[in-house]
Amino acid sequence: MKKISARAVSALTNSALALILIAVAAVCLIPATDPASELEEDVFRRGSGEGVSLMINVYEGADVVYQMLDVFEEYGAKVTFFLGGCWADDNVECVKEIAKRGQEIGSHGYFHLDHGSLGYDANVREIATSMRLLSLIADRPVELFAPPSGDYGEETVRAAAALGVKTILWSRDTVDWRDKDETLCFKRATEGVKSGEFILMHPTPHTLHALPKILSYYAENGIRTLSVGENLG
Repeated sequence: MKKISARAVSALTNSALALILIAVAAVCLIPATDPASELEEDVFRRGSGEGVSLMINVYEGADVVYQMLDVFEEYGAKVTFFLGGCWADDNVECVKEIAKRGQEIGSHGYFHLDHGSLGYDANVREIATSMRLLSLIADRPVELFAPPSGDYGEETVRAAAALGVKTILWSRDTVDWRDKDETLCFKRATEGVKSGEFILMHPTPHTLHALPKILSYYAENGIRTLSVGENLG
């Protein structure tokens, strides 16, 4: 048997090491996957439709909700009400009226919890319970979920996806729950507004008073008012 010289062994070893180094370098050059960016792909803050969407998050204010429905009907506006489950349970007739008026209904959780701090199973329970209740009352499927306070994490988005609903946030916030000012509400809902935007508001008296001005502004500027589902296309 022919012996391999020490020099040949050394050359082979060096060649193998070189191949390993090349392979490692190639792996290092592959862009790392960013979990945060992957997560954001399943969170919707705007749509692609030719219009804007008013999203009304509700855990109180049934009397204002009824009046909002009249305003939306007067202006031919389609919007999305994200309803808290425990509120809906106490306001069944109001939920039915929202559905009867042809407005979209989404889930806003059941107990207004911080979903970002919940594990996967707890997120599933919280979202699924509200979905079942809302779909039962409104007699239609619930396909959207807006986490209370905009608080969410990876397990929230995973849970929503597993339940077949999209996680919705907003592109602009009227902050009407804090700043009880009709003029500010109008400004934040209209200034520089662009098609596709999701605009957050709540059933408060000053928001109700601002709505005719907001909807008139949209109409005068050729901006349609679409439900979130329509805006997502």
